[in-house]
Amino acid sequence: MSAIKKLLTKSFVERLISGIILVAIAIVTIMLGGDVLLITTGIISVIGYFELIRVYKLEKSVPGIIGYIATVGYYILLKLLDGNIIKKDLRGHMGMESKNFIGEYLIFFAIIFIICLMASYVLTFPKYKADDIMVCFFGFFYVVVMLSYIYQVREIKEGTYLVWLIFLSSWGCDTCAYLVGVMFGKHKMAPVLSPKKSIEGGIGGVLGAALLGFIYATIFKDSLRPNAQTMYAIVCGVGGLVSQIGDLMASGIKRDHEIKDYSRLIPGHGGILDRFDSMIVTAPIIFYLSIFLSK
Repeated sequence: MSAIKKLLTKSFVERLISGIILVAIAIVTIMLGGDVLLITTGIISVIGYFELIRVYKLEKSVPGIIGYIATVGYYILLKLLDGNIIKKDLRGHMGMESKNFIGEYLIFFAIIFIICLMASYVLTFPKYKADDIMVCFFGFFYVVVMLSYIYQVREIKEGTYLVWLIFLSSWGCDTCAYLVGVMFGKHKMAPVLSPKKSIEGGIGGVLGAALLGFIYATIFKDSLRPNAQTMYAIVCGVGGLVSQIGDLMASGIKRDHEIKDYSRLIPGHGGILDRFDSMIVTAPIIFYLSIFLSK
């Protein structure tokens, strides 16, 4: 009884309630997909971008504001492209395949964004440093673009099933890595950056994520392609591997600036980047691996 009381601390209950709410929101928005997921992911991206550039004290800067505008613009562009509102096809003039043509819009958008950042730098010089511009551009690509793949995975063929691999590979890997690390961990993975993480735990996390992907595909095999079990296991295994890089990357930024959490937005969990740090890098990997392996 005393052990249960120790477990049910205020912080634990707070974290548990927040976690349940987060999971509920994730389930509802992902099942609905479409505009609901697009808008939700867009809001999360804006907040995440804000959290990151605030670390560098750029949240109220001109380059930072340009980043907010670019974030909204990027999600509007995704909507326009996915909704086929942009219908003009220049393939006959430029020799591009349709998918590459869509990619050209996004690349062009990124070029316009960096030019706007450069303009803010030169027109306000010497108010901002070149490093500030690089941080804003990195933050946009790292948080906004990569997080958008949660929506993009949901919208592709079999996306209704594939999108859950993002969570299975990131959260599943984290849980399995923790359990294996506690039981068998001896060799430190990143002793300075994260002393508690072990190589054994990392390997266990990857294998655990792959197993979860295989089990998930087995449960829904009647609704999936014939090779789904192998495909999902590979996708989740690779996703689990990169999720650990994303986790350590976010931790590294916090250690560089001596902060505990990116924000206090989510009680008991920290900020958006504290909760989505692994999914940021997992989502695009799931997207492209699913496309490559389905060919």
